[in-house]
Amino acid sequence: MQQSAVPELAHTHARPIHWVATAAALAGVVAASAFLQPDQATAAQPGSGAQTAPAATAPPDPTGVDYPVECGPTKVVVQKQASGDLDGDGRPETVAVVRCDAIAGAPPSGVYVLTQAADATEPRIVATLIDPKERLTVTDFAVRDAAVTATLLGYSSPDVPRCCPDVDERAKWQWKNGTFVRSVPTGAQSV
Repeated sequence: MQQSAVPELAHTHARPIHWVATAAALAGVVAASAFLQPDQATAAQPGSGAQTAPAATAPPDPTGVDYPVECGPTKVVVQKQASGDLDGDGRPETVAVVRCDAIAGAPPSGVYVLTQAADATEPRIVATLIDPKERLTVTDFAVRDAAVTATLLGYSSPDVPRCCPDVDERAKWQWKNGTFVRSVPTGAQSV
């Protein structure tokens, strides 16, 4: 065995005090881990009989739906959309504001509620909140707290130019007793 030219360092020899210090440190880590436990797991194992929340369902996609809007040579466009569970069944509905894709003017809007069954491949229209025949334009549209709200711009008579609506009203729809009921939102004023 060849001797080292460098004298041996003190830390290369394990002494009893080193083993005691290592054991004390390890005991401290084990004791600390006993106090710092993770939160209880809440996931249920399959077949355990525990109730689980339904899986999140994607809201219906309003593009590609055949809306009952007559546009002649132009197509129907979805101007706005919003989703939420409007009827309390745990599945989201989508509300779509649609109109004809006109180059000029302000074509009237239609507002439709769409739903899609779990086993269906396409959404379907279940309610018409505003029919384009009412000649209204929809602005400030939202779905919040299981209600649909919108500002409706319209005309007081056929003599009013289509560029300049002179009627401005607020509307709110909520699902009650199997149908959408229209009301005026609290604090809304018509012009």
